[in-house]
Amino acid sequence: MQQRFAPEKTVLALSIAALFAGGPLLAQAQDTGSTATVVVTGTRVANRTALDTASPVDIISADTLKTTGSTELNQALSVALPSLNFPRPALTDGTDTIRPATLRGMAPDQSLVLVNSKRRHASSLVNLNGSIGRGSAAVDLNTIPSAMVKSIEVLRDGAAAQYGSDAISGVVNVRLRTDRSGGEATVNYGAHVTEYDLLNAPAPAGATWTGPNSRKRTDGQTTTVSAWKGLPLGESGFITIAAEYKNQEHTERSGYDMRQLYAKVNGAYDPRELTINRFDAWYGDPEMQQKTVFANAGYNLTPDVKVYGWSSYQLRDARSAGYFRPPQDTRNVQSIYPNGFLPIIAPTVEDFSAAAGMSWSIGDWDMDTSLVYGQNGMNYDIKNTLNASIGPTSKTTFDAGGYSYNQLVYNLTGVRKYDVAGLASPLNVAVGTEARREGYELHAGEPDSWRNGGVILPNGVPAASGAQVFPGFRPANASHRSRTAIGVFVDVEANITDKLLASAAVREEHYNDFGNNLSGKLAGRYDFTKNFALRGAVQNGFRAPSLQQQNFTSTSTNFINGIPYEITTFKPSDPVAVALGAQPLKAEKSTNYSFGAVMRLAPVSLTVDAYRINVRDRIVLSENLTSAAVRNYIVSQGFTGIGGGRFFINGVDTNTKGVDVVASLPYNAGAAGRFDFTLAGNFNRTEVTKVPTTAQLAALNPAPVLFDRVNVLTMEKGQPKNKITASANWKLDQWGMTARATRYGEVLTPGTTPAFDMTLKSKTIVDLEARYALTRQMSLAIGADNLFDQYSETLPPALNTTSNTPFSNYTPFGNNGRYVYARATYSF
Repeated sequence: MQQRFAPEKTVLALSIAALFAGGPLLAQAQDTGSTATVVVTGTRVANRTALDTASPVDIISADTLKTTGSTELNQALSVALPSLNFPRPALTDGTDTIRPATLRGMAPDQSLVLVNSKRRHASSLVNLNGSIGRGSAAVDLNTIPSAMVKSIEVLRDGAAAQYGSDAISGVVNVRLRTDRSGGEATVNYGAHVTEYDLLNAPAPAGATWTGPNSRKRTDGQTTTVSAWKGLPLGESGFITIAAEYKNQEHTERSGYDMRQLYAKVNGAYDPRELTINRFDAWYGDPEMQQKTVFANAGYNLTPDVKVYGWSSYQLRDARSAGYFRPPQDTRNVQSIYPNGFLPIIAPTVEDFSAAAGMSWSIGDWDMDTSLVYGQNGMNYDIKNTLNASIGPTSKTTFDAGGYSYNQLVYNLTGVRKYDVAGLASPLNVAVGTEARREGYELHAGEPDSWRNGGVILPNGVPAASGAQVFPGFRPANASHRSRTAIGVFVDVEANITDKLLASAAVREEHYNDFGNNLSGKLAGRYDFTKNFALRGAVQNGFRAPSLQQQNFTSTSTNFINGIPYEITTFKPSDPVAVALGAQPLKAEKSTNYSFGAVMRLAPVSLTVDAYRINVRDRIVLSENLTSAAVRNYIVSQGFTGIGGGRFFINGVDTNTKGVDVVASLPYNAGAAGRFDFTLAGNFNRTEVTKVPTTAQLAALNPAPVLFDRVNVLTMEKGQPKNKITASANWKLDQWGMTARATRYGEVLTPGTTPAFDMTLKSKTIVDLEARYALTRQMSLAIGADNLFDQYSETLPPALNTTSNTPFSNYTPFGNNGRYVYARATYSF
């Protein structure tokens, strides 16, 4: 049975939002085209504008998010922000369903996500497979419907001293709608209409089947229906409600399987070789049905006292696939699947959040307090599969178990200004505390999803255990863990002179599992003129080891020479992992430096910001340690039946250097309409300067590699060296258009040896959308993302031996090709 959150939480989500009010936002964002846009991220000074901050802040409006075919928040952000990447891997189990984004080439869990300036809970999924973000557990931004978003502020700078753990590469702050009237309903429909090239393996000797050189597809049909409505709450309050329904068909970009799939008949190829569908994989986006509701509310009890709250609930049912099991594969039972089978991973993801808070004034202090709860759960059904070790009586659908993560955060903050002699402005002082409790639970699947049923293959080897593609979690894997953390901070900011702005922040945090951390930040800005300023910051930060990294574990049984061995993803505290050299995880530590310039060359605005991020003791997932030397060592330590495994470990040091450039130009062409031009780019390089080792493994002969070249090169070259976006928005009367070109720099798909490396060359993706307002309320849009149907290089057969994966999972813009869409919007 799938474990679901209590149904009452759906009602609770709306009830809390209906009772409480208006967000602790210090100022309201204006149109993102304005250079006077007020921001609340990275500063606790009211009315600080985007171009007046000491650290770079990008502001993405709701209108900007709508000018793309995708309604996924992560995808829309990756198009709008060169510094944010959102790869779309496939055949990566749960990561197909919850895909992480990265900021400034760092790990997905090294950026902090806020909603209304409050910490958002992470997903329960820890990414385990060979994709960007391996080993991380990040926030799933796609749980927030774009209809509920007023704007998004992205602080491109470390901010651990201001916000706590995770804010190493930056902060993403989603600001929710605060409307008390009006509304909007939107229907999006689109599909991928594409053609891609194939590189086929040679046919087996004597075979007569041949493969095509290219393939046309129309798939991934996606319908999204969303709406938001603002309602008054008393004389001054509001409640804004948004709902979204999404139905997405899967995309399929498999290669043509040239292998012999059936056993020969009397020495000749089986006739079915000529009729079987050789496009036998689902490489692409998953099938998905998703329902989301979100509400934000606020109410003024008195002129000085406000209460606020928001809540959300999302249910996501997805289906993605594993690798095709050919008919004569030993993992198949031909009486069940005579033509082989494509196992389906069908997770159900439930996400819930609720927040309530109050802001008030007492004397000269502006106070704010809040309590925010979030939970994310993921349960796996494995379908169209079998447990080969049970034989012909095996089931074909299994409950494989799952996991959940929850977070409860309490905040208390006070802000006031002091007049200080000698300063050009009052000294803004913010002090506060945050207490957090986190929980993680992993529950087992049904026995048939993981057990060995005892079937012996004709060659005398035991058949594979568990559900094919995803063996279930065992009772021994089950866990229920929690931890607490408490932090205090002081944040000050003032103009030392009319031209010099300075800020400083210090934050101390204590975790009951790994101990204490002290973070600090100094930032400054000097305005030489009204049109030119320099800014910079230096700070140290940290990221606490996640409960997912500390407690995730799974086990499968492999037979080596007929002997069963358990291969496990160990907790770092597991005795076997400790014997191999694992230690309790500690926090990642970072040192950040940034220096930039702000120029107003009316009407052009230009910002250039360079950065360096040094991270020590990054937490990574080790290689799978299963060599004979490792097995023998484990036996020598008193453990039997253990074939090896992997575990999370500190020990990778990296240096990341880069530059962000953003230029914007609004231009009024009179009778030809109004134009807004933006040119933005991110140039980034990461170097791994240290990899983890353990004395126990180093003493073995041969010594296994704990963190190999694939993972090192993934960190160094697995994301674009540069990403440059040029966009133009045009508006004239009822007409509008957006044209955008995004150039993705070179990416490396690393192999186990240099001979298997594959360089993905730079590609430019062009998006185009046209809009027409039928009436003041009704508008239509048509568009195409990836208009010219670009793909990364097709992998040669040597790198795609099964034909299941003709493209690299490192492709930064996905592997689905052109997407055409239409959108109808009605405002009320």
